[in-house]
Amino acid sequence: MADETKTPDPQDSEVETPFADADVDARDLEIAMLKDEVAALKDRLLRTAADMDNLRKRAEREKAEATLYAATNFARDLLSVSDNMQRALAAMSQEAKDGADAVTRNLMTGVEMTEKELLNVFQRYGIRKVDTVGHKFDPNLHQALFEVPTKDHPPGTVVQEMQSGFAIGDRCLRPAMVGVAKAEG
Repeated sequence: MADETKTPDPQDSEVETPFADADVDARDLEIAMLKDEVAALKDRLLRTAADMDNLRKRAEREKAEATLYAATNFARDLLSVSDNMQRALAAMSQEAKDGADAVTRNLMTGVEMTEKELLNVFQRYGIRKVDTVGHKFDPNLHQALFEVPTKDHPPGTVVQEMQSGFAIGDRCLRPAMVGVAKAEG
């Protein structure tokens, strides 16, 4: 009898290859899972990078606001100093200043210079006087103390300022105390 060992025929479908279908399916499944994991990690990385960028921007914005508004309470306290200097200057008429002795004139000049310097410091730190007379009443910047019946100004226009208002950045530090026009009638 002849040797009955059979050589595998490449055409024979029963022949096992080094990569069985189960191995190929398992590898394909593993590759698909790894691709999904890579996509998920890439998405998480992009989201984390975006979150970090947003956090950095917010921190910069908060730092800028903190720098701008840090002196708010201190500046608010200094406003009374500015008011008192204005009162001191207004207390003396121009005629009295012209007829005053040298000491009084020097004192008034010193008060004027001090007030100017205080306003320059305010300006340097973003503190500005609020515009009032002739402007439309803005409840965010003005506090109406009284109404003035008039035909000379449209209703809602500020016609008199009793006390200056100040703002720091876009925030009101102290509202201006004003009189507002109303229609005569």
